[in-house]
Amino acid sequence: MTAAPVRIAGAPISWGVCEVPGWGYQMDNDRVLREMRDAGLTATENGPEGFLPADPAALAATLAGHDLTSVGGFAPVLLHEESHDPVPTISSLLDGFVAANADVIVLAASTGQEGYDARPTLTADQWTVLLRNLDRLAAASADRGILAVVHPHVGTMIEQRDEVHRVLDGSSIPLCLDTGHLMIGGTDPAELATAAADRIAHAHLKDVDAALAARVQAGELTYTDAVRAGMYRPLGTGDVGIGGVVDSLLDAGYTGWFVLEQDTILTGEPEGPGPITDVIASVGYLRDVVAARRITV
Repeated sequence: MTAAPVRIAGAPISWGVCEVPGWGYQMDNDRVLREMRDAGLTATENGPEGFLPADPAALAATLAGHDLTSVGGFAPVLLHEESHDPVPTISSLLDGFVAANADVIVLAASTGQEGYDARPTLTADQWTVLLRNLDRLAAASADRGILAVVHPHVGTMIEQRDEVHRVLDGSSIPLCLDTGHLMIGGTDPAELATAAADRIAHAHLKDVDAALAARVQAGELTYTDAVRAGMYRPLGTGDVGIGGVVDSLLDAGYTGWFVLEQDTILTGEPEGPGPITDVIASVGYLRDVVAARRITV
């Protein structure tokens, strides 16, 4: 058991704020950040480009105005094309993270297409390029004092179980353990939390409706349609077994962030409480799991 305090953060996508064009209604940062703080969160991932100010001073002021700090954030990057150097792609993002005293850049292996509903198949040579670029990006980030992790994610080039293990075997970059995307892609997150504990440096916690996830796996639903249908559930109400995953990570000495995410799609500005209801439920669940271990948050 670790005695280190557990670090919990939020993510704008729990309020429907997403980088995918046409994803749904995008709430403004003032309401999202205010509701994060109201839910008991003290830190957030930054969300997609344009959600928070790009200017470092304005970003710091916006977060401080809501008593929040920055964890870092998610960055889909094209990694598998020999002719494309992804290092300059993340340079300005790293500048912002350094200025905001953030910790982590969460990389996803972009397909080069919009959205997460389709993806190509890579050749062996493209896999070699992708794995090499992951280590290059990790080194470039470390040079700026930022930890880079790779995020297995539905609709990216690292989605399925064999692809996750190909990354583990062929690169040295740490992983973001996203319980939802792993489950949908066919990886047992609890098993991975134990088997690859030394490679997990960041965690996105989602709970999942297994029946909807199975329809995505079978090609009966697109990823976007499944999210719209409520595939992601408040922690403790889905089929992932979140408590066991958290326990496995903490038993292994994990000290990284637990970022709460229930990806959602909104059709308009919520007139009532809206997404904060599910966020509050998830915060409460995770705090109960941690409290049972007599660990501070």
